[in-house]
Amino acid sequence: MELIQNTPDLSAYLAADEVIDHEHPTVRETAARLAEGVADSYAYAWSAYEFVRDGIPHSQDAGDPRVTWRASDVLRLRTGICYAKAHALAALLRAEDIPTALCYQRLAHDEGGGHVVHGLVAVRFNGAWHRQDPRGNKPGVDARFSLAGERLAFVPEPKSNEMDYPVLYAEPHPVVLAALRAAPDRPRLWKTLPAAL
Repeated sequence: MELIQNTPDLSAYLAADEVIDHEHPTVRETAARLAEGVADSYAYAWSAYEFVRDGIPHSQDAGDPRVTWRASDVLRLRTGICYAKAHALAALLRAEDIPTALCYQRLAHDEGGGHVVHGLVAVRFNGAWHRQDPRGNKPGVDARFSLAGERLAFVPEPKSNEMDYPVLYAEPHPVVLAALRAAPDRPRLWKTLPAAL
């Protein structure tokens, strides 16, 4: 699959905004801590990925009712669903000048019936984009940081009408952000997750 930037301006994938707030002290402090002793930007990206994947529980897996969407809140509260964890990883990577995009998949819903949009990131190294999934591992899910072939949490099954969306977004998709902002808690968010983009 060819990944497509939604803007040709690479600097957009380094920008800070209300969601990917990499200028926030919590993000800056976390990035500085993760950058200590790493050899290069690749090692930093790997470290940041593993920190978000393993150090911030997926709120559905953990049974945490809180809904986070701003990167600094995800890092401070140590909780979030896939979109929120992607926002946190994007902020940590952009804080160290690594171009990072948000991207999505359409998957069968965990609770049966219908589909749900799943969020992940893509990082730019050596002139190419590489998708990474910081969702968090669990039985049946073994995502890994990789620039040599994707090691994502999920591989869409076309026969189940699942798919990878090829677009790389500089900002969170409005449909995703609206669902996160409107949800008073994670159980209700789970019922209102977007089914498609």
